[in-house]
Formats: sequence, structure tokens, C-alpha cells
Amino acid sequence: MRQRVLSAALAPLALLVAACATGSTLGSGVGDTFLERPPYYAGASAVRDLRAAAHLPVAWQRGAVESPSVEPASGQGSAIDALLHEMNAYLDSLGSSTRVATDAAAPLPMGTPPDVMFGCNRTHGDDCAGEREAERGLFQRHGPRMRLAVGRPSNDWIAGAARTLERSGATHLLVISLEAGQYYLRQQGWQGRKVVELGSGHAVSQPWFTGIDEPVAVIQLTGALMDRDGKAVRIGAEGLMAKRTGLLVGALGARSLVTDDDVRTLRTARRDDLPGTPLVWQVALKTLVEGLVVKAERAD
Repeated sequence: MRQRVLSAALAPLALLVAACATGSTLGSGVGDTFLERPPYYAGASAVRDLRAAAHLPVAWQRGAVESPSVEPASGQGSAIDALLHEMNAYLDSLGSSTRVATDAAAPLPMGTPPDVMFGCNRTHGDDCAGEREAERGLFQRHGPRMRLAVGRPSNDWIAGAARTLERSGATHLLVISLEAGQYYLRQQGWQGRKVVELGSGHAVSQPWFTGIDEPVAVIQLTGALMDRDGKAVRIGAEGLMAKRTGLLVGALGARSLVTDDDVRTLRTARRDDLPGTPLVWQVALKTLVEGLVVKAERAD
């Protein structure tokens, strides 16, 4: 009997320990945030001890929302590999942070990095809640909110990141991922025009037959500004492209998945709504860095 009572008393502690494990959002530094409209950011608006930021290379996160078997190829020579090379060269050129110096004696942090999650609200395993269900669950009047959160990195990654910051002479580490996601649609105007709000000042139209209750597949950038203790101080996301749903697929209430051809198109896609028609991914990457680092700089 005593053993049973003791086990029952320790059960809450066991649950707490499990919740604090790698990938849990508990104690990650930024709590779960539910956002209806962009900008998609959360965390500290000013970090007083931010003296310098370093960044890791942008990496593709496999299996963020779909099985890796149905995601675009990401190996050497793939469209994603080429896009990552272009993104990293551009990130290095921005000057808001410096890429960490690595070699055989000073490798990148090993282990599980922080996992910034953004997209539709998942209430049933890996499935997104439909718009009406999400609205009921989050008490929304205008539409469902999307969840922005960050999972804790592993202890070995935290230790490696601390050494990386020490070598770089930086106080914070910027971690950015390219990944698939799922965003809700919104309806605009009296005609019910369907759009996906990808990020700061960036919305794209979707065909009228796209089901409003079904999320749309997107490619996005997510990022976290991490401190020396391995906690996020600010997180955010910027969408790059939304996959248009075909007529037949839309009629079946399903969504189209992102393909290698979509990634190839993304590499050269431009923002015709902005002066100079810059590349879509460059605008999104610069906006994300500014939203995480520049807007979190030490307050005057």
C-alpha cells in the first residue's frame, strides 16, 4: 500500500519532468501564442543584454507537418539544396548577425535544435482543426488563429550553442529553418475572395473552389533568437508560398502538397507589389531577421 501511495504522489512530478523534455514548449522561453493575422511574432520586444547576434546556416526541417516521403527532395543537388545555398549567402550579407565560424575543432551544435512551430491549430494528432472547429475552440469571431510556439532544444545542443556563442563573441544565436507548413485561409470582401496571409504585408489569392475548412500547404521560414541558456527570447515565421489547390483536389476537400517544381519556381518568384520586384524569399528572410534581431535589439 505504501508503495502505491508513493507512486501516486510522484506521478505529477513524473509528468512535469516529461513535459520539460526536448521538444516540449514548457520552459522554452516563449509561451504558445495564437495569432489571427500577421505579423507572426512572439516574445520579448526588446532584449537589453543583446550586444551581438550570431547565426547558424539556414537548414531544411524535414517532416515538420508531412511525412518526409511526400516532401520535396532536400539532398545535394536538389532544388531545396540550391535555395538553401542562396539563402545562406543572402543571410550572411544582411549584416544583422554574423555566421558562426566552424571547422573540425569547432563544429556546429549537435543534438536537437529548437523547433519553432507555426501553422494551423492541431487538435487531433497531426490533423489541423477545421476553421469552424478552430474558431469554437479559441473563441474567435473573425476566423481561426494559428499557433506559434517553440520546442526546447536538447541539453547537448544547448551546451554546443553556448560554446559557439563564446567563440563568436556573441550573446544570442539566430536559428532559422526552411520548412513546410499549413496555413488557414481567410475570406475578404463581399465576394468572399479567398487569400492566404503568408506574413508581414504578404497575402496571396487562392481559387474560389478551395475549401475554407481545409488548410493550405505552404513553404515558410521559421526562426528563433536564442540566449546562452538555450531559451528562446523571440520567435517568428514568414511564409514564402502557398500551394494552389487544383479543381479536382479542391472538390474532394483535400489539399495539394508542395513539390520539387514548386521549390524551383520559388527560387525565382518575385514580389510584383514591391518596388524593384525583389525575390519573394529574400523579402521574407530579411523581414524575419529584422523581426527577430533588429526589433529585439537593446532598448535605448
